[in-house]
Amino acid sequence: MGTPDPIVVVAHWQTTEDSLGEVLEHVAALAPRSLAEPGCLGYEAFQRIGEPTGLLLVERYRDAESLDAHRNSSHYQEIVVGMIIPLLTDRRVEFLHPQDSP
Repeated sequence: MGTPDPIVVVAHWQTTEDSLGEVLEHVAALAPRSLAEPGCLGYEAFQRIGEPTGLLLVERYRDAESLDAHRNSSHYQEIVVGMIIPLLTDRRVEFLHPQDSP
């Protein structure tokens, strides 16, 4: 069995001014729980400059199994699926493999 392929998740979220505070509170609750997962290597949230209702999340996972564990976790299901997604007006998620530097 070879070395696992790390996965980087880049999530582009758009919400409304009315929902922004609530979404940010949920992200603040989600981040430490995600980082406590054994396969989560990083979890960062950003707001767009000049457009604070645009959020970007960058998550790093050890491998596909770790990402699956995250997406099936009770905190992901409760917070992201149950609380955050209904407050978003747009959501795009990219799954990437980091490339070694030359």
